[in-house]
Amino acid sequence: MSLYEYVTQEQLAGFDKYKYSAVDSNPLSIYVMHPFWNFVVKFLPTWLAPNLITFTGFMFLVLNFLMLAFFDFDFTASAAGQVHVPSWVWVAAGIFNFLAYTLDGVDGKQARRTNSSTPLGELFDHGLDSWACIFFVATVYSVFGRGDSGVGVGTLYYILWVVLFSFILSHWEKYNTGILFLPWGYDISQVTISLVYLVTAVVGVETWYQPILFHFLYRDLFTFMIIACSFTVTLPMSLFNVHKGYRNNTLKHSSLYEAFLPFLSPVLLFILSTTWVIFSPTNILEQQPRVFYLMVGTAFANVTCKLIVCQMSNTRCQALSWLLLPMLPVVLLAVTGVVGNETLLLHVWTAAVVLAHIHYGVSVVQQLSSHFNILAFSLKKPNSD
Repeated sequence: MSLYEYVTQEQLAGFDKYKYSAVDSNPLSIYVMHPFWNFVVKFLPTWLAPNLITFTGFMFLVLNFLMLAFFDFDFTASAAGQVHVPSWVWVAAGIFNFLAYTLDGVDGKQARRTNSSTPLGELFDHGLDSWACIFFVATVYSVFGRGDSGVGVGTLYYILWVVLFSFILSHWEKYNTGILFLPWGYDISQVTISLVYLVTAVVGVETWYQPILFHFLYRDLFTFMIIACSFTVTLPMSLFNVHKGYRNNTLKHSSLYEAFLPFLSPVLLFILSTTWVIFSPTNILEQQPRVFYLMVGTAFANVTCKLIVCQMSNTRCQALSWLLLPMLPVVLLAVTGVVGNETLLLHVWTAAVVLAHIHYGVSVVQQLSSHFNILAFSLKKPNSD
């Protein structure tokens, strides 16, 4: 039995009819990474469960986040005059990031190789991907930091939201079209990030202080690439694919309200968290940026996972995520100054959000494992020797 039945009977019935449909048109993925992953997967034992590969890759990203949190908790270590992150940490971060990316690429191939593909595997993969956004964004932030040559914590907050909305766009597309159009930015960003970590280990963070051209710094290139990729590639392609479905009369949701319903909870989360940032009496984002990013990224992952469940089960998206209901009084307590220790309030709320999301994830995995009569992390059948 699951801890709590988050997935409805209607959704379970929808999962029974689910068929995976995705389009990957990225040249880097098609001509470089897929051949590499096809090579790597041959070395994996056939008893290794795909979900275990997925989870291991995700934990490499969590390890990177925790490792940089230890050496650079407040994102100041890369600033001039500060004790910098040791070079070996950047080497480890580069290796771990590429391992996470590789395992994320071979898990599906292992599932097809062992004839163990299930809707749970896809949900588990994409669910962890939604949470991974915050871990790799926060980790790469430590390369530039928040010094004079770095990126302000407020700027990074909005960059994080650009990344989060870019991620959910793909699943919004699938909610409306039934097809997952894999974003180009993901593969490019993961290879680039891994290389940046390794280069940083060799040349040091001081290299990023230098302007590329005139007064245009590497931090400006970092910001420009993320925003430009989102608004000139990801967003236009998503809108084009949905509009194409509309012209061909193949959209799963006919009304404009139903089509854009998945954006309601993410937008409300953005409003609530941004309200806290702007009206915080103690400037909480400046004081606790890492914890605040973790809270936002985890809450967003929870909202996104529920959308993924709906699009995979072909059911109507929830208008409002329940996690936003307690967040409203939390934000009100913070911005009105009713709670004297705003930092403590943030830490308690972040812990609550993380635990709630873990509870949700474990419950859904257990429920679907029971429904499909499988073990999440083993290819053996339940109760088999």
